[in-house]
Amino acid sequence: MERCQRWARRCLLVSMATLCLISLPPGCSSSSSNPAPAPPGDAPAAEFTSPTLINNVVRDPRTGHLYAGAVNAVHQLDAALRPQSRADTGPRRDNRLCTPPVTSACSEARDTDNHNKLLLVHAAGDTLVECGSVFRGICSLRNLSRVEHLLYFSDTNGEKSYVASAEEAVSVVGVMSFYNDSSSNFSVFLVGKGYGSHDSTKLISTRILKPHGDWVVFDSIIEASSVQASSFVLRYLHDFRFVFKDGIYVYFLFSRTLGVQENKNFTFLARMCENDHSYYSYTELQLNCSRANTFNKVQAAYVSAPGEILARKMNVSATDQVLFITFSSDEDSSRSALCMYPLPTINKWLRDIIQACYSESGLINNKQAVYYPYTSKTEELCAKNDQKDRADRFKCGEEFLPSPLASTPEFALTTEPTLVRKGHVTAVAVALEMEHAVAFLGTATGEVLKVHLSAQTPEVYGRTAGEVTGDKVNKNLLFDRHLQHLYITTETKITKVAVQACHLKTDCHSCVSMRDPYCGWCVLKGRCTRKLQCERSEEANTWLWSPAQRCVRIESFNPASISCKKTDQVEISVPALPRLGALDVLHCVFGEVRSQAAMAGSLVTCSLPEPGKVPAPPPRQDYVSVPMRVMVNDTIEVTSGEYHFYDCGATVSKNPNTPCISCVTSKWGCQWDARKFNCSDRDDATSGAHIVKPQQSNQCPQFASPEPTLIPVGHRIPISFKGTNLGIYDGRRFHIGTELMKQTEEEVTLDQGSKFSFRGYEFAYNQQQEVNVSFHIKDQGTDQKIDSTLTVVLYNCSMGREDCSLCRHADETYQCVWCPGSKSCVYRELCRSEGPAQCPDPRITDIVPRYGPMNGRIAVTIKGSNLGIKKEDIKKITVAGVDCVHKMERYSVSTSLVCEVGPARRGGVPVGLPVDLNQGVVEVEVEGGRRGRSQVNFTYRDPIPTAVKPPQGPAAGGTVITITGTFLDTATKEDVSVTVGEAPCKVRSFGPQIECTTGKYGGPKLPSGLLTVTVRYGKNTTKEVRDAFTYLENPKVSDYYPKASFVCGGRVITVVGGGFAQIQNATMTVQPSADVTSPEAAAAVEFVAEAFAQNDTMLQFRSPAATCCQEGGAASFRTALRLDNAGEELGDFLYHPDPTFSPLAKTVITETGFIIVSGRGFAKAMTAREARAFVGDTSCNITILQDDKLFLDVPSTQPRSRSTRHRRDTSSDLLDLVVQFGHRRWVVGAVSYARKDEVPLAIIIPAVLIPMLVFIGVSVYCYRRKSQQAEREYEKVKHQLENLEESVRDRCKKEFTDLMIEMEDHTNDVSEARIPFLDYKMYTDRNFFLTSQDDVMITGKLQIPEARRATVTQALNQFSNLLNSKTFLINFIKTLESKPDFNARARSYFASLLTVALHGKLEYYTDIMRTLLLELMDEHVHSKNPKLMLRRSETVVERMLCNWMSICLYQFLRDTAGEPLYKLFKALKHQVEKGPVDANVKKAKYTLNDTGLLGDDVEYLLLTLQVLVHGEGPDVTPVKVLNCDTITQVKEKIIDQVYRNQPYSQRPKSDSVALEWRPGSTGQILSDLDLTSQKEGRWKRLNTLAHYNVRDNATLVLSRVLHTQSFHQNQDSYEEKNALLEEDNTFHLVRPADEMDEGRSKRGSMKHKATNKAITEIYLTRLLSVKGTLQVFVDDFFSSVLSADLAVPPAVKYFFDFLDEQAHRHDNVDEETLHIWKTHSLPLRFWVNILKNPEFIFDVHVTEVVDASLHVIGQTFMDACTKTEHKLSRDSPSNKLLYAKEISTYKKMVDDYYKGIRQMVPVSDQDMNTHLAEVSRQHTDKLNTQVALHQLYQYASKYYDGIIQSLDEDPAAQSKQLTLRLQQIAAALENKVTDL
Repeated sequence: MERCQRWARRCLLVSMATLCLISLPPGCSSSSSNPAPAPPGDAPAAEFTSPTLINNVVRDPRTGHLYAGAVNAVHQLDAALRPQSRADTGPRRDNRLCTPPVTSACSEARDTDNHNKLLLVHAAGDTLVECGSVFRGICSLRNLSRVEHLLYFSDTNGEKSYVASAEEAVSVVGVMSFYNDSSSNFSVFLVGKGYGSHDSTKLISTRILKPHGDWVVFDSIIEASSVQASSFVLRYLHDFRFVFKDGIYVYFLFSRTLGVQENKNFTFLARMCENDHSYYSYTELQLNCSRANTFNKVQAAYVSAPGEILARKMNVSATDQVLFITFSSDEDSSRSALCMYPLPTINKWLRDIIQACYSESGLINNKQAVYYPYTSKTEELCAKNDQKDRADRFKCGEEFLPSPLASTPEFALTTEPTLVRKGHVTAVAVALEMEHAVAFLGTATGEVLKVHLSAQTPEVYGRTAGEVTGDKVNKNLLFDRHLQHLYITTETKITKVAVQACHLKTDCHSCVSMRDPYCGWCVLKGRCTRKLQCERSEEANTWLWSPAQRCVRIESFNPASISCKKTDQVEISVPALPRLGALDVLHCVFGEVRSQAAMAGSLVTCSLPEPGKVPAPPPRQDYVSVPMRVMVNDTIEVTSGEYHFYDCGATVSKNPNTPCISCVTSKWGCQWDARKFNCSDRDDATSGAHIVKPQQSNQCPQFASPEPTLIPVGHRIPISFKGTNLGIYDGRRFHIGTELMKQTEEEVTLDQGSKFSFRGYEFAYNQQQEVNVSFHIKDQGTDQKIDSTLTVVLYNCSMGREDCSLCRHADETYQCVWCPGSKSCVYRELCRSEGPAQCPDPRITDIVPRYGPMNGRIAVTIKGSNLGIKKEDIKKITVAGVDCVHKMERYSVSTSLVCEVGPARRGGVPVGLPVDLNQGVVEVEVEGGRRGRSQVNFTYRDPIPTAVKPPQGPAAGGTVITITGTFLDTATKEDVSVTVGEAPCKVRSFGPQIECTTGKYGGPKLPSGLLTVTVRYGKNTTKEVRDAFTYLENPKVSDYYPKASFVCGGRVITVVGGGFAQIQNATMTVQPSADVTSPEAAAAVEFVAEAFAQNDTMLQFRSPAATCCQEGGAASFRTALRLDNAGEELGDFLYHPDPTFSPLAKTVITETGFIIVSGRGFAKAMTAREARAFVGDTSCNITILQDDKLFLDVPSTQPRSRSTRHRRDTSSDLLDLVVQFGHRRWVVGAVSYARKDEVPLAIIIPAVLIPMLVFIGVSVYCYRRKSQQAEREYEKVKHQLENLEESVRDRCKKEFTDLMIEMEDHTNDVSEARIPFLDYKMYTDRNFFLTSQDDVMITGKLQIPEARRATVTQALNQFSNLLNSKTFLINFIKTLESKPDFNARARSYFASLLTVALHGKLEYYTDIMRTLLLELMDEHVHSKNPKLMLRRSETVVERMLCNWMSICLYQFLRDTAGEPLYKLFKALKHQVEKGPVDANVKKAKYTLNDTGLLGDDVEYLLLTLQVLVHGEGPDVTPVKVLNCDTITQVKEKIIDQVYRNQPYSQRPKSDSVALEWRPGSTGQILSDLDLTSQKEGRWKRLNTLAHYNVRDNATLVLSRVLHTQSFHQNQDSYEEKNALLEEDNTFHLVRPADEMDEGRSKRGSMKHKATNKAITEIYLTRLLSVKGTLQVFVDDFFSSVLSADLAVPPAVKYFFDFLDEQAHRHDNVDEETLHIWKTHSLPLRFWVNILKNPEFIFDVHVTEVVDASLHVIGQTFMDACTKTEHKLSRDSPSNKLLYAKEISTYKKMVDDYYKGIRQMVPVSDQDMNTHLAEVSRQHTDKLNTQVALHQLYQYASKYYDGIIQSLDEDPAAQSKQLTLRLQQIAAALENKVTDL
């Protein structure tokens, strides 16, 4: 068979090779996969790209060289970032669990990346200190000139050479220093680092660089344990960010927690003397950035002088150093801040704190200012004395002075942020320019921002040049040696950019608008430069500083303007004009005309252009503005402005009706010639009566003062006016006209003197009521206009006065009258008939609304005509016979009025009259008794809202609800208001349905419960829809992905959470950040995208295109979700600039090849799955998407071109290659398919088909031969397996989903406060002793007479001292164990008593345990049975070990393992109770134990009961139960739910409560057995909810009873009670087989049994369902106790090291035996016990069914800890088979756990004793120590003679007189034995 398969494969390979050789097209070679080189372009800025992540960068101050420590490499670069040398530092064979040197013995070793943790330049030694993450953080020394040259490395020096950290997340900082004592002086470096689980425990250490005495290279030469955090203390979470030196001190900057329960970070600056050999001077000062310490976590720092300007602002010296720190916020991760701390202030603060401890008991102003970090000491160490100068005399501390010290939070050094910025600021560097401080801030998105710190209000004024990649800026932000350039490091790139970009600005305005302190405008060079680059910059006005916002400007011209018909010299005043040099030449340029200029001070004198070279003014303008520039040396513009050339002749065009006045009043000083009718430049040589000089408009010939000024339309009225200054026109005739009457001019008549008139016009005009009409007057002889200011008002009476009342309301001066003949308002003279004395009756045309509520009190608007002339004319209004109160303030003359209607009339109508009380006309009575009636009726009716949709919405409001009902469109929208509960609902639309938008819910709880929706009509009508709407929790966003988009938008963003189904309008909004643009501009721009997919747990949006602010980069936008009224900020969502594409390097493609597209920024916000690409009109697959490359599969068939250009060009085969990211498409280039050399079909077909046919034939033969054998068997079981697998899979999935939903509430409640942990005493009682409540160790009560109490207490104290003698205690224990009646139970009890008695000295207890264990170990090893040690608790020491583990792991249980164990217990309990549980046989449908599996299918329903607890208020609690539950089971479930926040011991028990069902007016007590119980033969079924027919949502009352009641309280007769109790054969769900089955035939019986067995085995699939559902909880618990990466309790490490040492001591103890010892001592001795008995750590009740399942999990845990391989078969127990698949995984977890603990840093005896002493201090006083001593003495009394004999035979005991001491104790206690 195998030979057939091999031959078939060979045939296939031959055929494929043949096919490839024949059909391979040209260009289809391996070279096509190489990426094309990038096209040449502009020379980029100096940059270096590392193939791996860059961790650290340092600079050699002597040479300027840079050293970059990256993953697996160290790069040496010159100042221009050119590579000089490289050292490969990884990967290396290593593992955190391996101890260096790593050899093949460490099986976990793998190729491990080496992250650079520390890089230091030791210039004096020409060495580079480099520390990596491999080999536990061991360092090496490299040649500073050639880093590949390794000077020193050793991995054999052990823990003392572990400098850095093996964990990537742990930060390390260092600084070069020196060590100086009386005998030596050498270089060292100081290191500060956080805590890693496999690191050295040194927080601060001093490391040597060369061997010295016993010290090896990198040895820690200063041991100061008081400064070190203990190896098992993870809680401080140090994160070191910066270290620096100043004066005699070294400063470490880091964040940490305060070591308490909350994990909030605080920033500290630790200071100590550089040459402090014992760290006595180590003091920490808390730094707060903002008064509320909002910005609490340091990110980066820099030390620099502030410069004179900033120093004055900070009130410090310019030579002082300032610490600049960037902070992030734990409260608001989207913001960062920059704070500044002067070092003199820091040192003064530290001095005050130290002095307070040295002399003032740690107090400042009577407040505690100092505490002791990293210690549990509580005694007072600070002193009180009169030595007020101790801090100055002992600047570096002393041994006799307290240390280490830290400031309390109240005395933190606090400053307000200098700058607050959206986004994450990761780096800072500060430089000085002209004594101004400039900060460079690196961000998490790759930008470097520039901040002018010396400005009045520091703000970001720009960004450094260069590409923004979106990668985080490394904290190592470095300047070059001249501070001219900045080295910016991102993840894999270092870029060198100039600190300024002045040269990019080409004019003064753009230069100064940068506000860059580095830049200024060099006036005489015409360039934006730094000051040093501008010649003569020290001279005034030569270099204009950018932040001053000032350029050279022209102040004035003299003359200010000139006629375009003249030329002259002009003096230009330029106040800030710099002094010219001897060779400088000054010019003026007007337009294109250049002229020589002369300079005198600040005046420049130029010649103006000749008149012919000045352009003409624009139309309707009397001047032209000509741009002018002042130039130096022909090419350099000093300043510029505009000069005005005017034309007097053009002034007339501005107002043709008054040419003279327009001329002489112009600002140009023109004069008017009345004879020639022209305006000219002022000429003092001309004069006469006809010449009007400038600004003498009163001398102009003109006509004015028309009479009358009001002219009616349609009636000619003569108009008279005056003429002045007309003497030169004597005898002339004039004509008058107007634009309104263009075709006609009238002759003007001279009346007398200067009075003129004309007969007027009969105007026709109907556009508006009034219009101004201006007249012009012309000289008839010349047809020239003479100034006329004649203007009248033309009015039309009929416009806007459609009825009589409006007409009479017109002003009397208009003389408008109502003309009955024409029924219109006209001018009085135009009406031939006499007008009426009164206007006609009012006419009502409409009423709004036409429907009103029965109670009235709404506004009714009445529209019509002749509704009075003034508001007082309205005398009475009735609506449907009801008075309506006139609202005078809303009256409109004649046309409308508003009144408030009263309630509808009720009754009182005579019988037989067809009058509808609820409707009627509207009547209005006006002045004069005139009345008007409406043609339409007003109807009273009763609006009835009946339903509201949707019935629920979020608490934030914004839900549009629709109210339906009858007559809802009663009244108007303005009369209607809606409320939901107490919250307003803004009405959106009003009609037969009302739509409104819900407001914010302000109630106390959510969901709100059913609220009433209230609709109010006017002031008097309220309608309600009860229980119509419920406010739910606002939708919650738990996550969203992806978290970035390009600014082009269109990326699909998926938001997950809950409560989205209730949202009607979900949008994603993007706005520019207010800190990048002005807040006003940010608010004005918004980009919005609506959700395109939505369900209750998911929303999908396409990110909006942010079409502005691209240059802002990734940090420039604020993104949020709007979910109706609720809002959710997407704080870490980033917008990246759109990617850039390079031209295609290869444009010829083939069907089998691929295309490489190059560019930048692809991966910032896109994946290969999301991106799309097209060749022509065909999509092609994107296989790989990298940040700079795309790999595209070529379409297999040549597509058509999309481009019309390419389609037209038929000679071309070019196809557009288009890449689409989101909304945007890029045409990357054009590609074409390679032309193929045709291969004849006659060759291809045989070459391909023949090998393929041979292959197919052989394959078919081999396959049929093999498959026929298995086909029938396979088909036989296939159907069964598929059904079973599908059933189990569906059940697991459904059960797991249901459990996750149900467990969510439990998980939310799981916190240390909500998990019912036992207190320490109860925990020890349950673990050490039997849980019998009458045990004296539980009660703690000794029956001792008062007279004997003092004697007994003293004797017991003496006995306690005797137990503290190791000699006595060892003899005591050995004597007892030698007695045959001292059985295993007594030994266990004795060991527990001893544990309590010695709890106050756990260090001594541990020593005793070690001594006894060593003896036990020797005994087992010598007896050749070492594997049996610790297997059982048969000896005192084995029980002591169990108790010791219980003590030491209590806190670990509370902090780490307790929560997953509690979740496992709750999940298991919940899963069991989901299905039926037989109350009698204790079997369940859902269990892990096959023997406890309910073998029958029980029909049941899930019910939700509404439970009311009697005497505890009206609130009901919903409780889920099964209708097959017994009444006791129902009670237990109700108690669990109602009292879920109370521990089990404080809850009422099921037999102490009664359950009453109230189906109607009467109640019924429910019980398990009563007279209604069903009987089946001799068996009686326990009552269930189904028995009582209790339905879903039934209400039950739970009440307490004084005594147990097991039947209905009304069953009082003796006979009834006996009838219930006469038989005890009860059953619940499954009735056991009884004698009724015996009548069956033997054959039938066997058949029945077989059927039962088969059915039971089928139900075993339920075990798989339950196991799959609980798997995640089991795994979580196992991981919590078997993970060495988490916090391993120190006791475990300590004891396992003890076992390792002893195994090494004995030759015949192999690894398997050692594994068994560890398993017996911890997993089997402690964890299995806790797992099987959760009540030992929690206050809970474990039922029998849950207990049986826990035993299955416990057995799995035991199997995982054994080395034995379990052979499984179909006959193996189901419990073993259940976890057979996972056992191998769990075994590996155990092995890894043991290995991980072995690789951890050892816990010393001192550390262990410190830990044990702390446990003793915290808990001993809670235990019954005296009772334990009393009980121990009972054993001493019982075996007194044997103990005395043992002590007498022991010389050590004799020397200590132990026998005598015991006899004295016995004498004191044995006198009154009955009293003890």
